[in-house]
Amino acid sequence: MLGTVWTVPLSGGRPTAWSTASELASTGFLGANGAKVHDGALWVTNLDKGTLVRIPIRHGNRAGVPQVRATGLAGIDDFAFTGRGNEVLATLNAPNKVVLIRPDGTSTTVLNTDDGLQNPTSIALRGKEVYVLNAAYTTGKDPNLLLARLPGHHR
Repeated sequence: MLGTVWTVPLSGGRPTAWSTASELASTGFLGANGAKVHDGALWVTNLDKGTLVRIPIRHGNRAGVPQVRATGLAGIDDFAFTGRGNEVLATLNAPNKVVLIRPDGTSTTVLNTDDGLQNPTSIALRGKEVYVLNAAYTTGKDPNLLLARLPGHHR
C-alpha cells in the first residue's frame, strides 16, 4: 500500500526504503505487489495501475530509474519469467487470467476461467509445467492449486 520497495539487512536491523518511485504507488488499493530479481533488475507489479515495472539495480545496490515494461494488466499480482529472456507469465487476479507478456509489453491470455482459474494470485514454473494458486476470493469456494502445461514453453 505504501508503494515502497524496502531492503532489510541479512543480519537484521532497520529496513531502508530502496525505491519509492511513483510507478510503485497505489491509486487506492494496492500498488507494488509481486517482485522478482531478473537480469540485473528488480521487476515489480503494480496491481492498481496494471503495470509491470523494471527497476535496474545499480552499483552499490542502488535503485535505477524505473521503466514501465507492460501496461493494461488490470489486477496483476504475481509473475514468473519463462526462461526466454524477459518473457513473463503473470496472474491477473480479478479478471481470472494468466497472461503471457512479451518483451515488447504486449500480452496474450493463456489461461482463464475455462481452465479453472478463480482469482489467481501466485504462479511458478517448472519446465513446461505452470503452477497457479487460486485464492477464490470472489467465489469463496474451492481455493486450489492448478497445474497446467503450456506447449512450447521451456525453462
